[in-house]
Amino acid sequence: MSRVLVVDDEPHLLRTLAINLRAREYAVETAGDGRSALQALHDGGADVVILDLGLPDLDGVEVLRRIRDSFDVPVIVLSARTDSVDKVEALDLGADDYVTKPFAMDELLARIRVALRRNDGSTPSTLPPLRTAHFELDFAERRALAGGAPVRLTPTEWSLLEVLARHAGHLVPQRDLLREVWGPGYGRESNYLRVYANQLRRKLEPDPAAPRYLLTEPGQGYRLVDPGA
Repeated sequence: MSRVLVVDDEPHLLRTLAINLRAREYAVETAGDGRSALQALHDGGADVVILDLGLPDLDGVEVLRRIRDSFDVPVIVLSARTDSVDKVEALDLGADDYVTKPFAMDELLARIRVALRRNDGSTPSTLPPLRTAHFELDFAERRALAGGAPVRLTPTEWSLLEVLARHAGHLVPQRDLLREVWGPGYGRESNYLRVYANQLRRKLEPDPAAPRYLLTEPGQGYRLVDPGA
């Protein structure tokens, strides 16, 4: 039974989400503020977190930052903030998805299923390790090294790299990449790819401003290359 932690300061929404998720056989824990959410993660963990940004104690962005400092759990931001700046900031801090209030329950449930599939380690990747002059990726064990030092990658970052590595050297169109990583309901969220590509460059590239490995083809897609191979 997958465990879902729902973090929101609206009691009615917490009850609604808990009822709907439990009816679909998820184990649900709720928290009405950021500190309670972080304590729940430390005490029992979760398989996915649904996180509102407008919390009464800690700002949701700060909660997200602290989650990413300590946990690899997928985080779906659920927020009334519609500004693209807020969305980019959340994604840049490691959110796996962003759902704007009001939302359709079926849409949220679909995104939870996708997030759980990305985080499911029961079927290890069959891709061979990727070793370059600057970083190493072990897809089966989900271990990454950059400059010889361990690097923490989120489940979404691993999924994105796996798709690109399966097509190493070849262009993967934006729409195909979005659908393979986030699911069939995606295709226009190019900002997701832009933010995640920048995150991966900061973690893996020797010079993120002049990437050698993770390349963007403007308006088309992305490719993963090894110039030293």
